[in-house]
Amino acid sequence: MYQLAGKRILLGVTGGIAAYKSAVLLRLLRNHGADVRVVMTHGAMEFVTPLTFQALSGKPVHTELLDLEAESAMGHIELARWADLVLIAPTSANVMAKIANGVADDLLSTLCLATDVPLMLAPAMNQQMWLNSVTQENLEKLKNRGLGILGPAEGEQACGENGPGRMLEAEEIALLTAKSFETNILTGSRVLVTAGPTREAIDPVRYISNRSSGKMGYAVALAAMEAGAQVSLVSGPVNLSEPERINVTKVNSAVEMHSAVMQQICNADIFISAAAVADYSLESIARQKIKKSDDSLQLKLKKNPDILSDVSAMQNAPFSVGFAAETENLEANAQSKLHAKKLDMIAANQVGDEQGFDADTNALTVYWKTGQKQLQQAPKTRLARNLINLIADQYNAKNTNKTH
Repeated sequence: MYQLAGKRILLGVTGGIAAYKSAVLLRLLRNHGADVRVVMTHGAMEFVTPLTFQALSGKPVHTELLDLEAESAMGHIELARWADLVLIAPTSANVMAKIANGVADDLLSTLCLATDVPLMLAPAMNQQMWLNSVTQENLEKLKNRGLGILGPAEGEQACGENGPGRMLEAEEIALLTAKSFETNILTGSRVLVTAGPTREAIDPVRYISNRSSGKMGYAVALAAMEAGAQVSLVSGPVNLSEPERINVTKVNSAVEMHSAVMQQICNADIFISAAAVADYSLESIARQKIKKSDDSLQLKLKKNPDILSDVSAMQNAPFSVGFAAETENLEANAQSKLHAKKLDMIAANQVGDEQGFDADTNALTVYWKTGQKQLQQAPKTRLARNLINLIADQYNAKNTNKTH
């Protein structure tokens, strides 16, 4: 069983009889949780209509380079920024040649130049076209650039010939697509992540909280799982589905989150504190609903335990990563938190003015004792994978230094 929950896949469909298999592929990708948008070449539309893919995806199909309905009429830029992965199935010999040689004369080929996400190609063509030396030269170029090549398979072809050039079956392509997200850079590691807000009760019907949606923390947990780690997630109240293959503990208050973390922390190699934990809670919670009476109401607050500080202060503390959501002085505040709490890394982001909270995209600046790196604005799912790559680099380097 594989899953593609939350993955944004741009499915490119090019001209060839195998285009009918792409409809099955689209359905499989969606059934396993992927959000899919489709780009078709003019050649593809000779075999399958855009309406087919629109009906299966529930979204408009993109066919034109200059789309007047897109922002600034630049649909290729929008789609390039949106995607986590570009999958072209089938990939014709013509489109292989375009990508290999940097030709950008339609929406799909232009988009391939405009994106910085992985590209995967599922070739489909006549066996003689596949074996042609020019196609094989283009294939080597693509492999050398790190593009994923899925197939082709061998067998009977629509032209009546037999040999290599058949597009892989949709089920196999979907499985290979899911596996492409699995990096194994944290294989064998145990990761504990916190996510979401906490709720501090005022009375039986009211509470103090914040605007955290939990999206970033959940994305980090999924990215760590894809990296091969055994992942546990302690989550405040959120409107998100529980991720598969991750042990989830649900809590409400900061005290409950502190207790859940401390019960599990001894089994963690890496602790990532992505939750927006309330700094204060009510000193006394009213047993009954507080009735409106005076023009003002005073609430006495007490300081909550600092989960991240308590973890990083442990004698055998795990590799500890904090988050800093700031409205001003981003670098200064993040660096101060990094050193004061003796963290290994901290990921800082600007919040306020519709940034950070609730949004599906974000940007981070990650700091550690000897360096920093800017992670540009991107969907939180992609941002989380980039962050996990950085964490794995620093975590593995620290463990290597310990053994020497």
